[in-house]
Amino acid sequence: MAVVTTARPMWVLSRRFRLETVSLLLAVAAVGAFGLPAAAQQANSNFGQNWVGVPAAGQTASRGISAGKPDPNAQMLVKADRINYDYSNSLVTASGNVQLYYSGSTVEADKVSYDQKTKRLRAEGGVRLTEADGNIVTGEILDLNENFRDGFIDSLRLEAADKTRFAAPRVERGAGSTTVFQSGTYTACEPCKNDPTKPPVWQVKAGRIIHDEAEKMIYFENARLEVFGVPMFWAPFMSAPDPTVKRKSGFLIPSVGYSNVLGATATVPYYFALAPNYDLTVAPTFSTTQGVLLQGEYRQRFENGGFSIRASGIIQADPGRFVETNGIDYPGNRTFRGHIDSSGQFALNDKWVVGWDALLISDQTFFQDYNINSYSTNFNSFKSFGNGVTDAGTSQVYLQGRGERSFFDARAIYTYGLSLADKQEQLPIVHPVIDYFKVLDRPVLGGELSFRANLTSLTRQEAEFNAISQTAISSGQCALVTADPALKTPANCLLRGVPGTTTRATAEATWRRTFVDPIGQVFTPFASLRADVAQTSITAETGVANFITPGDTTLARVMPTVGVEWRYPFINVQSWGTQTIEPIAQVIVRPNETGIGKLPNEDAQSLVFDDTNLFAINKFSGFDRVEGGGRANVGIQYTAQFNQGGYVNALFGQSYQLFGVNSFAVADTTNTGLNSGLQTGASDYVARLSYAPDKTFMYTSRFRFDQNNFTVQRAEFEGRATFDRWSVAALYGNYAAEPNIGLLNRRDGVLGSVTFKVSPNWSVLGSASYDVQNAKFNQYRAGLGYIDDCFAIGVSYITGYSYGFSQATNQVVDANVTHAVLLQISLRTLGTTSFNQSLGASSSNNGTGANNTGLPF
Repeated sequence: MAVVTTARPMWVLSRRFRLETVSLLLAVAAVGAFGLPAAAQQANSNFGQNWVGVPAAGQTASRGISAGKPDPNAQMLVKADRINYDYSNSLVTASGNVQLYYSGSTVEADKVSYDQKTKRLRAEGGVRLTEADGNIVTGEILDLNENFRDGFIDSLRLEAADKTRFAAPRVERGAGSTTVFQSGTYTACEPCKNDPTKPPVWQVKAGRIIHDEAEKMIYFENARLEVFGVPMFWAPFMSAPDPTVKRKSGFLIPSVGYSNVLGATATVPYYFALAPNYDLTVAPTFSTTQGVLLQGEYRQRFENGGFSIRASGIIQADPGRFVETNGIDYPGNRTFRGHIDSSGQFALNDKWVVGWDALLISDQTFFQDYNINSYSTNFNSFKSFGNGVTDAGTSQVYLQGRGERSFFDARAIYTYGLSLADKQEQLPIVHPVIDYFKVLDRPVLGGELSFRANLTSLTRQEAEFNAISQTAISSGQCALVTADPALKTPANCLLRGVPGTTTRATAEATWRRTFVDPIGQVFTPFASLRADVAQTSITAETGVANFITPGDTTLARVMPTVGVEWRYPFINVQSWGTQTIEPIAQVIVRPNETGIGKLPNEDAQSLVFDDTNLFAINKFSGFDRVEGGGRANVGIQYTAQFNQGGYVNALFGQSYQLFGVNSFAVADTTNTGLNSGLQTGASDYVARLSYAPDKTFMYTSRFRFDQNNFTVQRAEFEGRATFDRWSVAALYGNYAAEPNIGLLNRRDGVLGSVTFKVSPNWSVLGSASYDVQNAKFNQYRAGLGYIDDCFAIGVSYITGYSYGFSQATNQVVDANVTHAVLLQISLRTLGTTSFNQSLGASSSNNGTGANNTGLPF
C-alpha cells in the first residue's frame, strides 16, 4: 500500500515497496530538514488540493472503486498536524486533524496509528469513515486492516448512502463483506434535528444485526420493533433485503385481521425473485375457523409488454358460519371457494396494443368475504378502504390503436356479478364492441370532417325486469318467477335487459366550420349523417312481448342532421378583470327518430339533463337511441375573470322541440327520457353557478327548474375549501321523484368530508353521508394518519353495507350496516402491513328497493 504524506518532499510510492520502507520514508519525511511545524503548515496550506490517490469529485464510480474491492494500485494520502515514528515498536502515529485517503475511502480522526507487525490501522477520537460506496461510519475507536474493511468499531453509527442507519456499541467486520452489530439498532429515519438523542420514529433493536453485503441481506436476532420509542412487535428472528436491493426473494411483512366468520387471520406472503423479468408471490392466509387460504401471483415482463396470473383457493372448514351470519342462500355456504385471474398487455408496435383480463371465480362474494386484494399495495390510509374490488369482475380481450388524429378499440367482454343483487344470467356477454374515431388532417369545405363508428353485439340469457310501481314492488310481480304476462306491463315494470342476441352497427360522419363576422358574432354551421343497422333475436320469455317484439327482427335507420350555432360574446375590460356576456342559440333540423322501442336500449339508459348537455346535438348517452325532430337550444352565459386568478361563471338556458316527434316523450323498454325534463315541448330550465375567488375556495351549483312553476327538479351544491391545514368538501343533492323509472320518492342528502392537518406529519379525516328524508346517517368513516419520509401509519373506522337478495321479489332486501377497523403501517425499506377487524353488522332497512330512501347519490 503506497503512502503519501503532506510533509515535504512529497513521496508517491508504488504498492510493491515493503511496508517497512514506507514507514521509514514516512518518518523521514516527518522529521527531515523542514521539521514538524513545516509539515503542519504544508498540510494546512494545501488542504483541498487534488492529491495523488484522492479521486476528484464524481470520479469514484468511473474509477471502478467499490466497497470490498480496493484498487491494487491505489495510493494512500496521509494528512495530519504531526506524524511520529516509534522505531522500537514499529509504530507510525499521525495525530491532529488526521485525514487518510485510500481507494475512494476516507478516514478522519484525532489520531491514527499503524502497527507494522500486525498490519492494522487504528483510529481514535471522533472517527468518521466514509466508504467508497457512500456509507458513513462514525465511532470513537475504529480498528481496520489496510484495506479499510475488516475489524471492529466501538460506539459505532453507520449511515448508508440510502439514508438507512445502523448503530451499536460494538461492531465486527469479517470476510470483507459481513458486518455484525452487537446489540444494534436499525432505522431508515432521519434523527431528530432538535434532539439527536431522541429515538427515531421507528427502529428495530436486536441482539445481533448481521449485514451481509455479498448476499445483500440484513438478519435480525431477538428483534424488537419500536415505534415512537414504544415496543410494538417482537420476533426471535427476522430478515430483510439490503435497502439497495430492488428485488430479492424472502418473506414480506405479514398482515393480520379478525372477522366473525373467519375468526383471527394471518397472511404470511413469500416473494420469489426468480429472474430480473419475472417473479412469484405465494401468500397463505391462516384462519382460525375456515382453515388455510392459499394465494399466489406470477408476473413476467418482456420487451414489448407483460402479464400476470393470480389464483387463490380454500377448502372451508366451517361453511355454516356464513349461513349463520347471512342466511341459507348465501353463496359462501360451500366447501371449496377460490378464483383465478390473469391480465396482460403487449405492444404490437408504437401504435397498437393487444391485451386481456380474465377471471374465473367460485361465487359472487368470495372476494369480499376473504378480503382478496393485491399482494403489494401502496400505502394510503385515507384513500384505500375495503378489499379493493368493485361489484363486478370483467373478463375481456382487446385490441387498441392510436394515431395522431384517430382511435380504434375492439374488445369482447364477459362480466361477473360480485354482489348478491346480481343474477349472472341477466348480465350480457359482449361479442364484441368496436369503436373507431378519426378526424381528417385536411380541411373539407373549409371545415373539420370527422368519422366515428360503433359495432356492438351482445347476448343475454334471461330478461331483467325492474319494478317501478309500489304495487309491483310489494307483490313482486316483476320477478322472474311471475308466470302471468299480464302483470309484467310497462305500467309496473321496466325491461332493463332484453333476453336474446342483439347486434347493431353505427356509422356517422360530421362536418363543422366556424365563422366570425366583423362585429364579433360567431357562427358554427354543422351537418352530420348517421346510419344504423341492427339485427335482433329476442327470446319470448314471460312478459317480454309487452315491451318488445320477440323473434328475429332487422332494423335500419338513417338520421341526417343540419344546424347552426350562434354565439355573440360581449366583453368588458375593467381594472379588476374581464367580464363576458355571451348569448348562445342553436338550431337543429332533422327528421323523426324511427324504430323507438323496437331496438333494445342497452347503452343509452342514463340521461341527466343539465348544463353539461344543454347544447349537445344528441343528448342520449349511447348509440342505441338517437335524438330526432327539430330542436332549438338557447341560453346565456356570464363569466367574470379576475386579475388575481379567480372567476365567476353562470349559465341559464332551455331547450325547445320545434317540430316532429319528441324522442324524449316516447317510451322505450327502459322509459329513458320520460322524467328527464326534455319530454315537453319547452324543456325544464337548467342553470349553473360557479365561483372560485382564489385557489382556496371553489363553489359550484347546478339546477333544473320545472318549466311551468320553477319547482326545483334537481339541485346540487358542491363546495371545497383548502387552507394550510384544513381541507373541507361538501355536496348536497336534492332530486325530484322519477316514477317512470322507479324512483318513487324525492331524495336529498348530504355528503361531506373534512381533513385536518394537525401537524406537518399528523392528519385526521372524517366523512359522512346523511339521508335528509329519513333523518339518518347512511355511511361514515373516521381516520387518523401519520406520514413522513420513512414511516406511515393510518387507522380508520369505516361503515359499509352487505345486501341480501330476494329471488321471489327480484329485489335487494335487508341491507346490513357493517362496521370495521383498518390499521395500515408502512416502514421504509421493510415494507407495509395491515390489520383489519370486522365489528359485526347491524340490521338496517334502508329502503334500497324502488322507494330509494337510502343514499341519494
